[in-house]
Amino acid sequence: MSMPALSIVIPAFNEAASIEDVVKEAISVFSEGLESFEIIVVDDGSDDDTAGALGPLSQSDSRVRVIRHPNRSGKSAGLRTGFLAARAIWVATMDGDGQDDPRSVLEMSKAIDLTKVDTVGVVAGCRQNRTDGANRKFASRFANGLRRSLLNDDCPDTACGLKILPRDLFLVMPFFDAIHRYLPALAGHLGFETLNVTVVNRPRAAGESKYTNIGRAAAGLFDLLGVIWLMRRTHYPDPHMLLGARGEDR
Repeated sequence: MSMPALSIVIPAFNEAASIEDVVKEAISVFSEGLESFEIIVVDDGSDDDTAGALGPLSQSDSRVRVIRHPNRSGKSAGLRTGFLAARAIWVATMDGDGQDDPRSVLEMSKAIDLTKVDTVGVVAGCRQNRTDGANRKFASRFANGLRRSLLNDDCPDTACGLKILPRDLFLVMPFFDAIHRYLPALAGHLGFETLNVTVVNRPRAAGESKYTNIGRAAAGLFDLLGVIWLMRRTHYPDPHMLLGARGEDR
């Protein structure tokens, strides 16, 4: 099979009620806006029928693949599984709850050349019309401000699920459970730029959030301290050279 222009990775946990519609909408949008693509859904050990909901679609459309974790391992682990399976140079990430508009992915992809990696390491979606409640918005603003001040991270909405980054850049980053919240900071530490693009945020199609404000804050503090330590202890002589070497092997 030839390399697609873009791989789209969708980590999902207990999204049986929405995932089929999410993927069908993505197929429709990407079929019109991309030369070629693949969609990789990673079912992170759901205890509903998330994987089964995509069975007929994945069997009838070779552009759709479903990978299932035997146990729940977290969103970052789902992303890593998807990136390992991806075949394109650039990989887009979306959530499986219907809040992310695939048209935003197309707009974000226009900011880069999908055939190569240059100075940009992350195209980050930034939600301007968040549909979350007031408490979630306040907690997110506080966390973003603290993270940006300590990590020199210029992304105003790093928690947004919409991002595009090179497959091999993600895979050379030090992996940990909450890496998906620190991709712009880590990319910047490795010498790459982040482009922030305004995106559409929609209400959840079904289901409920997998996080609470208290749980997110407690984990986030330890994650932040850990990332500070990782950035001080992780150095590459030339990340572009590392990506080039990996690219030649593909």
